Parts: sequence; C-alpha cells; structure tokens
Amino acid sequence: VQLQASGGGLVQAGGSLRLSCAISGRTSSYYSVGWFRQAPGKEREFVAAITWNGGNTYYADSVKGRFTISRDNAKTTNYLQMNSLKPEDTAVYYCAAKAFQKLALGTESVYDYWGQGTLVTVSS
Repeated sequence: VQLQASGGGLVQAGGSLRLSCAISGRTSSYYSVGWFRQAPGKEREFVAAITWNGGNTYYADSVKGRFTISRDNAKTTNYLQMNSLKPEDTAVYYCAAKAFQKLALGTESVYDYWGQGTLVTVSS
C-alpha cells in the first residue's frame, strides 16, 4: 500500500487549502485514514480521521469547525479541507492508513502505512 499526500503550499492567514491523500496498491476502500501534522520543533500530532466506511469522522479540538476530512466516492482519495488557516497550522502534514480500523484513530501507532508528508505554511 502506498499513500501519496499532496496539496500543501504557502497561504495567508485566513485562507484555505485542500490536501489530498491518494491510496494505491490495495483495495483503498478498506482503509481508515488519518491526518497528522508536525510543526518545527514539535512532536507530530493528530489532526483528523475518517473511518474506512466513511461513517465517522474525528477532529482535534484545534481544528474543529475549520477543517473537514472526506473521501471521494471510489474511496481512492481522501481530502483534508482546511479553512480559516492560522499561522499555528504551519506544519508538515502526513496521511496514514489502517485497514478496517474504527477505534483509536487519533493514535499514530494504530496506522500501518504513511505518506511522505506535504508542507503547509501559513503566513501572518
């Protein structure tokens, strides 16, 4: 299984970006997907997750109401729509996947597969 994250870039505070995470190699619809981020000098933290059947979504408190996780109908690509971006959202964003996982999606160790990361920079 391979994950390809994309969509990062430079945006002004208050702006929006949409990150994508494409899954290939296995039946992508079986995978729950999480987004994590790591800011300079900080540990990686959970951002959002969606269960493999799309029935549940989860968000870190810091992004609730601003970020939305979703997936396309074919479940080959997952998205993280980020609105009202703040300078503190600046980080490398990673997507991760785990087959048929429903619980503990905010925990890094749950995931089997990781993408390479995409850099999001929010200027003030």
